[in-house]
Amino acid sequence: MSLVVVGSVAFDSIETPVGSIEDTLGGSAVYFSLASAFFGPVQLVGVVGEDFPEDRHQLLRDRGICTRGLEVISGGNTFRWSGKYFDDMDRRETLSVDLNVFENFQPILPESYRDATFLFLGNGPPPTQASVFDQMEGSPFTVVDTMDLWIDTARADLEELVGKVDALVLNDEEALLLSSQKNLVLAGRKIRELGPTYVIVKKGQHGAMIFHDGGETALPALPLADLVDPTGAGDSFAGGMMGSLVKSARTDLDSLKIAVAWGTVTASFCCEGFGVNGLLDVGASALQKRFDSYRKMLDLGPVEVLL
Repeated sequence: MSLVVVGSVAFDSIETPVGSIEDTLGGSAVYFSLASAFFGPVQLVGVVGEDFPEDRHQLLRDRGICTRGLEVISGGNTFRWSGKYFDDMDRRETLSVDLNVFENFQPILPESYRDATFLFLGNGPPPTQASVFDQMEGSPFTVVDTMDLWIDTARADLEELVGKVDALVLNDEEALLLSSQKNLVLAGRKIRELGPTYVIVKKGQHGAMIFHDGGETALPALPLADLVDPTGAGDSFAGGMMGSLVKSARTDLDSLKIAVAWGTVTASFCCEGFGVNGLLDVGASALQKRFDSYRKMLDLGPVEVLL
């Protein structure tokens, strides 16, 4: 089993009520890869500028992330983003965005990536995501992420792509926007009519929902007392989810429920440090311990109250 992720690699500057950090490693493909690498190797596709230092390349490689698909543009500058979170950490303000080399990124998959069994298409223009999908050999289990920008500006392309893939991951606001519904359950059902087997809706501190043939499954978030920085939580969630699926080599609903639980756990660690530090600072034993605690939190045990 092998996993390819396509997305952004960036430098982030982040301010939260807890503190701030400048020019830290970020980007959707980085958060995803660091989370999924807990479960096994990852093949990353992205682009950076000549300003991306060798120690950052080595950090990724040391985590079991293949960077053969990470293009370096000579003379170019890496994507940069800065943002500020408000007191509740649910809202943030983007202070600056410099797409730089990412603006004209046209992913080309190395030959060794094209027979992967799992593919994650990180947030990006739907035609670009589709171009990656078309480069794959065989029929990988494919999950696509999106955002409100593409729903507003490239809906037709997005809907065409969603009709070809196995699952769509998006947040609750994006689900309502894409479906033109006001109720989240109706929204998830409507999106499934576009073709994907699964729709996974992220609800932040309220957990996640899986929409599938049999209906809906809801999983709660992990309560966190030490929330430091939510940047990358959604990508870490997706990375943990996909990593679990790859390791189990299964994509049935029961396996996806477990995968979403793992995604919830990896995202919780992401939120406990600035940038990617929450993922870098945690070890496999701590990850497993929190997953076991999460499982116990979900288990009601024997039903003693009956109607």
